[in-house]
Amino acid sequence: MANPHAGEVEIVLDRERHVMRLTLGALAELEAELGEASLVDLIARFEGGAVSSRDVLRLVVAGLRGGGWSGRMEDLLAVEIAGGPLEAARLAGELLVRAFARPGS
Repeated sequence: MANPHAGEVEIVLDRERHVMRLTLGALAELEAELGEASLVDLIARFEGGAVSSRDVLRLVVAGLRGGGWSGRMEDLLAVEIAGGPLEAARLAGELLVRAFARPGS
């Protein structure tokens, strides 16, 4: 089960629960793949509703890797995400919020 106080978010892939977490390594990997200049720009896109499906998938992959998953983006394309695209986007947004929230806030 995910621990929100540790920045973790739970996602279900092909009916199997996984924990996502944006560790420093996962954030560095995400930064390297983004078309934006910084993570702050990506957060602004999420807040403004201008996020792409590619952004969502990259965030989910980074979070899964931070949670110990060893898959790749291509692996994620072949699985069913419980709740579909809207739930994946919601979880990706929650992952960003939890990664940068102060404990107890």
